[in-house]
Amino acid sequence: MDVPFWVWVAVLGFIVVMLAVDLFAHRRAHVIGVREAAAWSGVWVAFGVAFGVLIWWVWGAEFGQQYFAGYLIEKSLAVDNVFVWAIVFSYFAVPRAFQHRVLFLGVLGALVFRGIFIAAGAVLIQNFSWILYVFAAFLLYTGYRMIRQREEHLDPENSAVLRAFRRWVPMTDAYHGQKLLVRKNGVLLATPLLAVLVLIEVTDVVFAVDSIPAIFAVTDEVFLVFTANAFAILGLRAMYFLLADMIHRFIYLKTGLALVLIWVGIKMLLKIDIVYIPTPISLAVVAMIITVSIVLSLRATRGQGRRALPSPANPPFHIATEVENAALEPVWGRRRPSRSPARHQEGRTHESTRDAEQAHRHERNLR
Repeated sequence: MDVPFWVWVAVLGFIVVMLAVDLFAHRRAHVIGVREAAAWSGVWVAFGVAFGVLIWWVWGAEFGQQYFAGYLIEKSLAVDNVFVWAIVFSYFAVPRAFQHRVLFLGVLGALVFRGIFIAAGAVLIQNFSWILYVFAAFLLYTGYRMIRQREEHLDPENSAVLRAFRRWVPMTDAYHGQKLLVRKNGVLLATPLLAVLVLIEVTDVVFAVDSIPAIFAVTDEVFLVFTANAFAILGLRAMYFLLADMIHRFIYLKTGLALVLIWVGIKMLLKIDIVYIPTPISLAVVAMIITVSIVLSLRATRGQGRRALPSPANPPFHIATEVENAALEPVWGRRRPSRSPARHQEGRTHESTRDAEQAHRHERNLR
């Protein structure tokens, strides 16, 4: 597959432009409802499918099928990310209005890390053909482990990442709007939102370790691996807001994802020394597994409505009060003098508390 350099630049430019559009559309903190999430999900899926059609038209059916197989695998495995995000946000009682900012930054990090992993995987495969056996064995083991641990979930309270972050990074115990860093008494402090972002980034790196070998099982083309990953990841935020309140209904999806990993692991093993399974068959098997697991899940939980995961009775963090926000100093630079102390304090607190108040108001309306 011969991909000119300008095509890489055009694709990366399109991704940057769409991220900028998404950031501009959500520049103000607000609770993203189901209708808005569904609309954005449709937009991202349409872009992903349209790009696959373009690949099919320019480079032929085989590469088009490889792209769609990789895109479907990445999109399916990304659902597990959504479930973990829901658990993390619920445990840390992150206001819904602040969640999009965390996920936006998380997706930026995910694109960078996955780009690094894809490049490293391509180099390993090119120089060490035996690494395919390692990838295949890892996929088979991961699929088996997911089946064995299908009832287990991330426990944020016992997260080693969070313990290390709180040990080495000075931080507050309150959310100060969408700020990741604040300054108090001359000391630069991380907010809980930054701790949540770090935890989400680390979990995505863990998921990438599973998904990158999986997509290399259906295509060796680095361009297809990266673009399938990118278009699948770009829609993750919208997918989260669409599915976060429905994760209790997808009871068999984790088993389905495990079977997908096992299938692509078997396909990779067969491809090395025995027989190459045509891409349309791989695509059909993956689609069938995911479809069956979703249909069985929805049938088994028929009648259950949307509901958010319960937050702990005593969450580890809280939303900062006006007094706490008033005590903050500028993160960068020096505090400007104010002629009217009362007006200065009002101005300082209004902006910091506006997002939190709006979040509470939206959550009360949702209830």
